[in-house]
Amino acid sequence: MAQKILIVDDDMRLRQMVMRYLDENGFKSSSASNANEMCKAIQRDTFDLYVLDINLPGEDGLRICQRIRLSGDVTPIIMVTARGEDIDRIIGLELGADDYLPKPFNPRELLARIRSILRRGSKSHHVLHDAANLTFIFGSFEFDGRARQLSQRGKNISLTTNEFALLKILIQCKGQVLSRAQLTGRLHSRDYTPDQRDIDMLVSRLRKQLQEDDPSVTYIQTVRGVGYVFIEPGGQEAHFA
Repeated sequence: MAQKILIVDDDMRLRQMVMRYLDENGFKSSSASNANEMCKAIQRDTFDLYVLDINLPGEDGLRICQRIRLSGDVTPIIMVTARGEDIDRIIGLELGADDYLPKPFNPRELLARIRSILRRGSKSHHVLHDAANLTFIFGSFEFDGRARQLSQRGKNISLTTNEFALLKILIQCKGQVLSRAQLTGRLHSRDYTPDQRDIDMLVSRLRKQLQEDDPSVTYIQTVRGVGYVFIEPGGQEAHFA
């Protein structure tokens, strides 16, 4: 069954061009020109990925992205914008976007990024690095790779595709320092080279999700000048089930 992509952009010609290209490459695409139309489309159908323009009339793409994530919807989001400032990309990633693509863009690059994100999502539902499904209890958290869930004291925590995949990589390599380049290489395909600073944004978001009552407990620690390491103070070993 073809995977469904929702294109949200107020440029009708661009929407039509992208939809035609995606449909020709095996996807089933729909479109919306603003936040209201996007909400109606989501109510009518479910989608595998959103391509969301930042500069929309009314509610802009950043606010839409924030609202989607706060609602618990972890559908992958690629932010698209004509703005060239890094701050827009950084804010979008901090709010939960999975990727960022500036206009004008080549439809082939958008297609490559969509395929890359959807492949990562598929892998995160099963296994990473040909390992069995990972289950891991640390502090007040339980990570269940089989169910693709992270919970704290029995309450599920919503993670985006990238957040879940990165956490799984870190847990699998518990105690091992991984550079940003290593994390980027494991997280992304070779279809394109993402900015390694995106890893910093992703780690920042994960840390906010992994908060204990004791603020001194930090599971994902920074190794200055190198990268990150997952350390669990006095906890159980990860195991594969």
